[in-house]
Amino acid sequence: QMQLVESGGGLVQPGGSLRLSCAASGFTLDYYVVGWFRQAPGKEREVVSCISVSDGTPYYTDSLKGRFTTSRDNAKSTVYLQVNSLKPEDTAVYYCAAVWADLLSRSGGSWYEPSQYNYWGQGTQVTVSA
Repeated sequence: QMQLVESGGGLVQPGGSLRLSCAASGFTLDYYVVGWFRQAPGKEREVVSCISVSDGTPYYTDSLKGRFTTSRDNAKSTVYLQVNSLKPEDTAVYYCAAVWADLLSRSGGSWYEPSQYNYWGQGTQVTVSA
């Protein structure tokens, strides 16, 4: 069974950091694009970043660039999201999602569109509070 499993969320004080993990189970991520999204209570799902696992090229939402870093470990079939200088407004459930890179390319869609992704994790809660 093909699954994505996120981990690493938790309660952190403003200014703190977290590293979220997204591990693939039942498949490898080598030829996938993996995106990170977040959803705060009462708000729509928001794209954070994505990474092309084959070559490691990251993409970021402009407003979050600089505090968020995405990377991958191909050997572990795991993608990471390092989040620094956390703010209360970063509080949300963070999800990772994956789409076959070639499929995304042929669809003409964009990495920041949740509808382009086929596989989703269950999410990990990040709460930023003093």
